[in-house]
Amino acid sequence: MSDLTQLTLSEVRAKLADKTLSAVEVTEAALSRIQATEPKVQALLSVQAEEARALAKELDAQGPDASKPLWGVPLAVKDVLATKDVPTTCGSKILENFRPVYDATAVARLKDAGAILLGKANMDEFAMGSTTENSAYFATKNPWDVSRVPGGSSGGSGATVAACQCYGALGTDTGGSIRLPASFCGIVGLKPTYGRVSRFGMVAYGSSLDQIGPMTRNVEDAARLLQVIAGHDERDSTSVNAPVPDYVAALGEATDLKGLTIGLPAEYWDKGLSPEVSEACGAAIKQAEALGAKTVPVNLRMSEYAIATYYIIAVAEASSNLARFDGVRYGHRDRDAQSLIEMYVKSRTQGFGEEVQRRIILGTYVLSSGYYDAYYRKAAQVRRLIRQDFEAALAQCDVIMGPVCPTTAFKVGEMTADPLQMYLMDIFTISTNLAGLPGMSLPVGLGRESGMPVGLQLTGRAFDEARLLQVAGVLEKAVPATGLAKL
Repeated sequence: MSDLTQLTLSEVRAKLADKTLSAVEVTEAALSRIQATEPKVQALLSVQAEEARALAKELDAQGPDASKPLWGVPLAVKDVLATKDVPTTCGSKILENFRPVYDATAVARLKDAGAILLGKANMDEFAMGSTTENSAYFATKNPWDVSRVPGGSSGGSGATVAACQCYGALGTDTGGSIRLPASFCGIVGLKPTYGRVSRFGMVAYGSSLDQIGPMTRNVEDAARLLQVIAGHDERDSTSVNAPVPDYVAALGEATDLKGLTIGLPAEYWDKGLSPEVSEACGAAIKQAEALGAKTVPVNLRMSEYAIATYYIIAVAEASSNLARFDGVRYGHRDRDAQSLIEMYVKSRTQGFGEEVQRRIILGTYVLSSGYYDAYYRKAAQVRRLIRQDFEAALAQCDVIMGPVCPTTAFKVGEMTADPLQMYLMDIFTISTNLAGLPGMSLPVGLGRESGMPVGLQLTGRAFDEARLLQVAGVLEKAVPATGLAKL
C-alpha cells in the first residue's frame, strides 16, 4: 500500500495546501490503489479515471485555493447520487444506462470545494439492503476479510474508504445504511439530522427517512466533509434553513468529557448482543466515564416497535417513489411488449431485483384501500411516539450511546435466504431515522473472536452534529485504534 493512500483526508489536504504533494500525485496514488484492490473488494460500480486525472492536472496548474476546503482531495460517492454525465444506476439494472444531466446538490458542493470524484460506489439496489449483496451487478466485500460483507446499503462507500481507495466518501442512510457499513468496515460514518443536508439529486427510497452523510477514516475528516455538504438548499423542500456550525473548530474545543451525560438505553444493551460487541462497546463506555462523562439509564420503550414501523413506512414510500421507473420516460424498457400494461410489467420485472420487488409489493399493500388506516396510519402514529421517546431521553442526557449492530460483519451469503433475519440487523439504527435525529458510528476496536471492527453508535439532539463530533473526537483518541484493513 502506498504511504499516500494511508493518509487521512485532513493530512492529505494539508500536504496539498502547502504543495508538499500535488493533486496529480494524490490522484494517481488513489487510482493505483483502486487498480490493485478492486478485483478483491469490488467497491466501485464505475471509475472516472481519465476525468479525475484531467481535473487533477487542471487544479495543479491553477495552484492550491484556500477558499476550497477539499482542493485536490480524491473522493467517491454512492451511486444513488446524481452525477452529471456519469452513470447513476442505484445498483439497479433498471437504470443501467442512465446518465443524469445535473449533479446532486451534495455532489455539486464537493466539486465546488475542489474535490476530485474518482468513482461511484456500489450499493444495495435502490438502497434496499444491509450487506450490498442486493446490488444488481456484484456483491462488495469487506476489506478486513473478503469472505465477509461490508454492510449496506452504503457498503461500497464504506469499503472504498476502508480499502484506502479514496480519502472519504458520501453514503446515504435510510435506516442505518451509513452507520452499519461504517461499523463493519472500521470507519467513521455520520447520518446528519433530517434536513441538514440537501436531498436534491438523491434518488429517493424513503423520502421522510433518507439522509446523505460522510464516511471517513476518522472524526476530523467526517467533520470536514459535513461542513461542505451541510446547509439549506432551495431546491429541496425538506432542507432546513438553519445555521451550520463550524464542525472542525468544535472538535478542538474539548479534551475530555467532563460535564457530559451519556444515556444508556437498556433496550439497546439487552437485545442479544454478541459477547465481542458487548465487550468492545462496554469498554468504550467505561473509557468515556474515565474521561469525565456521567452515565444514566434512559428508556426507549417504543424501540420495540421500530422495525415493524420502519418496514411499513419505508416500503410505502418506496412503492410511491419507484413508481416512476416504468419504462416510459427513462431507464430500462422491454422492447417486445405488445401493450402498455405488458410493457410496464415486463420492464419493472426485468429491471428490479427480488428485494426491490418485495418491498414495492409490501408498500403497495399497506397503502391499499382498506389497509391504509390499519398499517400506514398506525405506523405514522407509532413513529411520533418513538420520536417522543428520544426527546424525553435526550432531556436527561446529552448523547445516547449503544452498539450499531448486534454482531460484527458476517459471512457473504450467510443471511440472504432469510430476509427477516437481515432486517433485524438494523434493530439499533432504524429508530434514529424514524425520529429524524443525527447518529454516527465510531470504531472502538476489533472483536476478540472475529477480529472484525466494532462500531459504537452515538445519537444526539436534532441539529446537534457538532456535539456528536466533539464527543466522538475525544473518545476516538482514547479507545483502542482499529487501524487499517490489511488488504
